[in-house]
Amino acid sequence: MLSRHPNQVVVETAGVGYEVNISVPTFSELPVNGSEVALHIYTHVREDLIALYGFLRPAEKRLFEKLITVSGIGPKLAITILSGMAADELAGAIRGNDLARLTKIPGIGKKTAERMVLELRDKLPETVGSASVPVAPMNPLEEDVLSALVNLGYQRAAAEKALASVVKNGKGGSFDSMFRQTLAALSK
Repeated sequence: MLSRHPNQVVVETAGVGYEVNISVPTFSELPVNGSEVALHIYTHVREDLIALYGFLRPAEKRLFEKLITVSGIGPKLAITILSGMAADELAGAIRGNDLARLTKIPGIGKKTAERMVLELRDKLPETVGSASVPVAPMNPLEEDVLSALVNLGYQRAAAEKALASVVKNGKGGSFDSMFRQTLAALSK
């Protein structure tokens, strides 16, 4: 890998550098510049453009490929969607017909969200932790704690569960306090 940016990485293969579009979750898991990296590549060809889209996880690539089959969603918007919500959470929102959650993603309006649900609801596999358990809305402080834990590499579902138990037990307060207690709950 020669260089990386939040939405793009330049990888070298056989002496040739390729610009590859990536999602934010893929960016956050990439190693430092100069490291070897293996990406699952989707090649998008139009008459005036050849674009590469890369993913660290095959499941994220499969979800991307399903998203671009939806009318009105192209590769750029699909990358934006995957950057706006974790893949498991996105699949759960689509399967659960959660339009409110889908429309929070930049670039997704009500009609596009409805099309995503209509066209993909039965095509997405069941994912771990995405059973139709209603998720309580989080306040900005809780969202910050969850984001920090996911950025540290914890699974989103496990972090949400640990954070919910901390909040449920009335332990909270500041970001630092809530973060430390959730981290302690995760390490049990």
